[in-house]
Amino acid sequence: MSNALAPTNPVPAPLVPERFANPLRQVQSVFAQPAVRRAGPMALMVGLIGAAALAWSALSAPPQKTLFSGLADADKAAVTQALSAGNIDSHIDDGSGALTVAEEDYSRARLLLAGQGLPKAAPGGYAILDQLPMGVSRAVEGERLRQARETEIARSIQEIDAVAEARVHLATPEASVFLRDNAQPSASVVLKLQSGRALSEAQVSSIVNLVASSVPGMKPDAVTVVDQLGGLLSKDGNGGDGSEARIRFQRQVEDKYRQQLVQLLTPLVGAGNFTAEVQAEVNLDETSATRESYDKDGRLRAETGNWTGNQATAQTPGGIPGALSNTPPPASQLSTPQPATGNPGVPTPGGPAPDANKQSDQFSRAYDLGKEVSVTRAAPGGVKRLSVAVLLRDPEKGRRTAMEIGQINELVKSAVGFDQARNDNVTVISRKFAEAGTAAADGPAWYDNAWLPIVARNLTAIVIALLVLMLGVRPLAKALMKKRDDAPAAGALPMGAAAETAAGPAGISVANPVALDQIAQGASFDDRVGAVRGFTRDNPARAALAVRDMISADAKS
Repeated sequence: MSNALAPTNPVPAPLVPERFANPLRQVQSVFAQPAVRRAGPMALMVGLIGAAALAWSALSAPPQKTLFSGLADADKAAVTQALSAGNIDSHIDDGSGALTVAEEDYSRARLLLAGQGLPKAAPGGYAILDQLPMGVSRAVEGERLRQARETEIARSIQEIDAVAEARVHLATPEASVFLRDNAQPSASVVLKLQSGRALSEAQVSSIVNLVASSVPGMKPDAVTVVDQLGGLLSKDGNGGDGSEARIRFQRQVEDKYRQQLVQLLTPLVGAGNFTAEVQAEVNLDETSATRESYDKDGRLRAETGNWTGNQATAQTPGGIPGALSNTPPPASQLSTPQPATGNPGVPTPGGPAPDANKQSDQFSRAYDLGKEVSVTRAAPGGVKRLSVAVLLRDPEKGRRTAMEIGQINELVKSAVGFDQARNDNVTVISRKFAEAGTAAADGPAWYDNAWLPIVARNLTAIVIALLVLMLGVRPLAKALMKKRDDAPAAGALPMGAAAETAAGPAGISVANPVALDQIAQGASFDDRVGAVRGFTRDNPARAALAVRDMISADAKS
C-alpha cells in the first residue's frame, strides 16, 4: 500500500513555502478545522455579550461635568470625601487634575459643598505676608501688603447678607515730600449680589465709609462701588440728578393707593377675585416765591425844618409870676386856612392875614410806605394726575350688573381721592379670568425637562442589549443546543451508518446513511470514495480506528 501511494515523479519544491503562498486560504483552512468550527458559535456569543456590556457601560454612564479645576491636594481630598458622604460619585482626571461629577449631580454637589464651605480658599489676607521670602524688594513687599489689605477689605464686605462676592482694588500712590505732588488714594469695589437682593443707600454708604476708613488718607468721595451688572451704586450713581429718588417716591405713592384698594375690595369681592393697578404722576418739583407789596398812602415818620420871623415887635413875657399876667389869653377865633400863594408876608385876597412875625419856613418830612414781604415754598410730593384700573373676576354663574360695577367704581374713587380738576381717571371692568392650567401649559415643554436625556440614554442602552441578545446570542444558543441534542442520536446509529452531507467528486449528493457493507458494493470507484468520505465525516472516531487497523495490518504483512 505504501508503494502504491509513493509518487512516481518527484515534484520540485516551490520557491515560497505553501503556508505563506496564500494567507487567505490559510485563514480559511484554520476556520475550517472542526475544533474552530465547534468553538466559533460560543466565541461569537461571548463577543456579542461583551459588545452589549460595553455599549451598556458607554451609554448608561452619565456625561461628566467639571466641578473644580486646579484645586490643591488638600482641597481635593476634602471635596471628594464630602461628595462621597453625600452619595455623589466624583472622578479626578489624571491629566488635568480636574474634579468632575455627573451632569445631573452638578447643582446638588455645588450646594452641598457651599454649605460646608468647600473648597477652602487659598491663603489670603494678611496670611500671604507669612509667605514672603527673605530678601524681597521694597516694591514687592508693598504690592503684597496692598494685596493683603484688598483681600481683608473684601472679606469684610462679604459679611453683608446681600453680598455674595466682593473684590476691592486700591490705588495708593507713593508719598512725596512735595505737597503739590501728593495724590489722594482711591478705591474701586465690585460686588456680586445674591439672587434677587439689592443694597439700600444706607448699605452702600456703609461700604463706602468702610473702605475709606481702612486706608489712611482716603476720602469717601474717592470710593466707587459697582455691582455685577455694571450699575454704579456709590453716591454719584445714586441719582445725582434725583432720578432714583423720584422713581422711588412715585412707587411709594402708588403702593399706598394700591394697598388702600386691596383693603377695600378684599372684603367685598374676595381675595384673588380682583387686580388693581395705579399710575400716579407725582409733582416732585420744589418751588419758592417771594413777593413785596406797598400801601398807596404813607405815614409821616420824621419832620425837620425851621422858620424865620421879625422879633422886633415881639412882646416879652412880663409881670408877676402867678398873677393875672399869667392868665391864658381869651379864645381865639379860628378861621379856615387858605393855601398860601405868592410871597410870604403878602396878604392874599379873601384869605387870612399872614403872620406878621413869620417871614419864611423850611421843613423836611420823611414818610414810611406800607411794605409786605411774602415767601411761598411748595414742598414736592403733590399728585398731578391719578390713573386707576381695577379688573374684577366674573362670578362662576352669570355676570356682574352695571349697577354693581358702578358702585364699586364710586368706592374706588372715594378710596383714592378722585379729583376731576386733576383729570383723574378710574376704570373698573369685570371679565372672566384665565384658568391656572393655561399658565401651566405655557411653561417649559416636556422635551425640555432635565430627566428626559437620562431616560433616553438608559432606554437606548437597554434596546441595544436586547437586540444583541435576541438577534445574536439567542440564535447561537439554540444552534448549540440543537447540535448537542443531535450528537447522541448520531452515536446511536448502527455500525457503518452515516448521513452523507457533502457531494462526491461526480457531483452526486449522498443523503442516505451508508453502511460498511454498502461501501464495498459501490457501482464505481467514485461512488465508493464518496461513501467513504461521508462515513469518515460522520464517524471520525471509527474512521480513525479503521485507518489504524489498516496501518497495523500493512506493518504485519
